[in-house]
Amino acid sequence: MAAIEVVWPRIEANAGREFKTVTGLRFTYRVPGHFIRVTREGREINRVLSRTNFEKALPSMPASNPSQLKGRQGSAYVWAILMDPRIRQSDW
Repeated sequence: MAAIEVVWPRIEANAGREFKTVTGLRFTYRVPGHFIRVTREGREINRVLSRTNFEKALPSMPASNPSQLKGRQGSAYVWAILMDPRIRQSDW
């Protein structure tokens, strides 16, 4: 399993690119610090997803769906980002 120090730079490098939730909702995100801000349908949603939130989700990877990320804020977005091939690469 890759550590957050390996995964977070991948998350940063893919900011602005399109991702999809398990239900097919398209979104992008930006990384203004140690957190991400999600934009869907041209509007930034009122949710901040911290780097720590992603770090705590990593041990659950690979997860078959967002419901396996119990206790994680924005699990649909966290799952979509962490399970994307650009982020997971061959680590899980």
